[in-house]
Amino acid sequence: MVGERLRELRQEKGYSISELAELAGVSKSYLSYIERDVQKNPSLQFLRKIATTLQTDVEDLLGNSSSNAQSQNFVLDEEWGRLLNKAISEGMSKNDFKEFRDYLKFRKWKEAKNTNISIQEDKPK
Repeated sequence: MVGERLRELRQEKGYSISELAELAGVSKSYLSYIERDVQKNPSLQFLRKIATTLQTDVEDLLGNSSSNAQSQNFVLDEEWGRLLNKAISEGMSKNDFKEFRDYLKFRKWKEAKNTNISIQEDKPK
């Protein structure tokens, strides 16, 4: 999906893969892998470089423009966009984001586990 959208935007701007890679300061081969869906999970920093070069935003590059977002039942509102762009500009990588998400899942699991223990302790024996 990202690769298809990336190719579409690149062609709309009239860039070859080589031109876009040079302008964005990214590897031509990596860019090609993304477009061909060989690599499906580009980093946020990579996406930011490409989006800036193509004069668009990361959300549009990901296919989350308003028409695409509605068809996917997913809307990235302005606040999420600002938060995402700020995290990217501050150097947050995709891996950092995944680790943080995993941490939040763990914390919720732990809270649920502690709640269950408290409920069991309150039950009469």
